[in-house]
Amino acid sequence: MVTAAIRNPHLSPLRLRKPGAFVLVALARGLSASVRPQASSGNRRGSPRRIFLGIGASLLESFGRMDSGAGSSSGGRSFTASARPQQGASPVEQVLMNVEWPEKFPFKEEDFSRYDESPDTYFYSEPRFVTHIDDPAINALTKYYSKVFPPKDTPGISLLDLCSSWVSHYPPGYKQDRIVGMGLNDEELKRNPVLTEYLAQDLNVNPKLPFDDNTFDVITNVVSVDYLNKPLDVFKEMNRILKPGGLAIMSFSNRCFWTKAISIWTSTGDADHAWIVGSYFHYAGGYEPPVSVDISPNPGRSDPMYIVYSRKKSAA
Repeated sequence: MVTAAIRNPHLSPLRLRKPGAFVLVALARGLSASVRPQASSGNRRGSPRRIFLGIGASLLESFGRMDSGAGSSSGGRSFTASARPQQGASPVEQVLMNVEWPEKFPFKEEDFSRYDESPDTYFYSEPRFVTHIDDPAINALTKYYSKVFPPKDTPGISLLDLCSSWVSHYPPGYKQDRIVGMGLNDEELKRNPVLTEYLAQDLNVNPKLPFDDNTFDVITNVVSVDYLNKPLDVFKEMNRILKPGGLAIMSFSNRCFWTKAISIWTSTGDADHAWIVGSYFHYAGGYEPPVSVDISPNPGRSDPMYIVYSRKKSAA
């Protein structure tokens, strides 16, 4: 599985299993020739990419040693202390409960670097008519959508599927007057039967969403939030175009094209990912407190599936 993904990253995303550090060192040293598209030569950043997978220190544990206040350098209360999971509960579902967010966005520019910094339009130039999560995970996501989406054929309802492709995993037969898809490959978007319209745009180059304020009731993003290198810009735009009370649903698993995923994602685990996505909602502003949900259908036997969602705050 890993070998196939390394030889051709265009076939299927790599599952992040937190391999041992020595494996990652070997991957970091040997992947550039076999994974990086030729056109990316000279486009990678000069500094080596940080790879922390497998060394046992999670993002939350690192943040747990930070002081949430501004004054004390020791003895301060961790802003993740109240979010640490209870025994027997899903860490993903616990991690956004009663979070004490730090005053400022805690990530640096380098956290959003990627191993392959070549244009995403090049990487996604060839259509991939495959699914990036397995069938049980897809079914779990579709079932979740069926519970939270507005009823089909409801007048005035509009949805936006960000980072869309040839399938959106919406419930079978789901229709609204307007369902817009935004992605990177025209051929994939043309094949998506649920879309009423689509457009291709690289959000990592231009995060401005070409829609009026207060346009959409629901925004979805399936297993692609980990590729956004300007997430706060995108989440601010999402808030702008959502109607008051509108719902934004970010879903993800433990699979990705890791050469294109941001550094902070590939260096952390599933619960950390939920915290990261939750931070995007929080620091973008204008959202209700984000909530994380573990909808994994068969833990340990099929792909996990996680949701982080929030709603645009209603006008006062």
